[in-house]
Parts: sequence; structure tokens; C-alpha cells
Amino acid sequence: MARSPLVVGLAGSPRRHGNSEQLLDAFLEGARGAGAEVRKIPVVELGLTPCRGCNACSSTGECVLRDRMSEIYGALDAADAVVVGSPVFFATVPGVLKVAYDRCQPYWARTHVLGLPKPTRRPGALLLVRGGGDPYGFRSAVEPTKSVFAVLGLDMVGLLKVAGPDSPSDMGRRPEESEHARELGAALVEAVPEGA
Repeated sequence: MARSPLVVGLAGSPRRHGNSEQLLDAFLEGARGAGAEVRKIPVVELGLTPCRGCNACSSTGECVLRDRMSEIYGALDAADAVVVGSPVFFATVPGVLKVAYDRCQPYWARTHVLGLPKPTRRPGALLLVRGGGDPYGFRSAVEPTKSVFAVLGLDMVGLLKVAGPDSPSDMGRRPEESEHARELGAALVEAVPEGA
């Protein structure tokens, strides 16, 4: 019997259960409905230490910092697909999520320095929520995520950008965006390669 694909969701907000996490929950609900096993990791709860740029991973392929980033590494390595849900702060992802992104440096070191095989291609998705008024929009949140996805072997097959919600209850008044997230979650599962 074939196993269910594992979809890992990174909740990138420093505030639990806000708009971006609600959107992520809807996405994961859609993925679960399409037959996937899902795992959500609220990054803020891990208390990650920032990358210190020591480049030790260029020698070993492993991070020398010992903290709960190991939970993210394990989840990313096991995942058949990955989704990131994040608010947008000053046109980019918040610091807690950027720390996790920066700590993906060992994946880059393995392939670009140590010459190890590149990861198997898998689908990925990004969900972004921002308030209004910032003229710089979403771009500076999308590009760093694409960079990390490239290193992890993730192909961006879903991108949902929601502008306007600000207070934690706002997403509850936007059911069409939550439904779109559910549909994207199901689509992500469909994009997982056969036999993954």
C-alpha cells in the first residue's frame, strides 16, 4: 500500500494563529483532504539562533549550531512537499522566518561547495498576507523564499498573495481566500511526483 505524501507547513509569523497561519491551516486542510499527511511547524516556537556566517557547513554539510532547527531540517528532509505561510513586514518575511531561511545554508553548502547530489525535485507553495499601504508590496518576501526553495529542490507551484488583512480576525471575514488556499493545498498534493 502506497504511503500518503507528507506536506510540511512552516508558519512564519511571530504571532500565533494570526491571518497567515489561518491561511496556512486552510491550505493544510486542503492537502489533508487530498490524501496527504500534514505537519505544521510554528517557527516562532523554536527559538532559533541566527546563522552566524561561520561557513563550517562548507566543510561538513552540517550546521554547528545545536538548537531546534534540527526539527525543521528533519521535516524538510522527510517532506514530499513544503508550504510556507507568512505575513509581510516591510515588504519581506519577518525575522523569525528569515532566521530559518538563513539556517538552510548547509543545503547550499552540500551541493555548491561539497559537490553532493542535488535534492530530489518536490513541489512547494508560498502564502503571504499583508496589510495595505506599503508601496513595495510582496516582492521582497517572494524572492528570498524562491532562493531558499531553489536550494531545497522545491518548485514553486502555488503562490497566494492576500493584501488587506491586519488584525487577527480579518481572515475570518475573507472566506474566498481561505477556500483558494484549500484548493492550492489539494493542488500541491497532486503535484507530488508518483512514488514519492
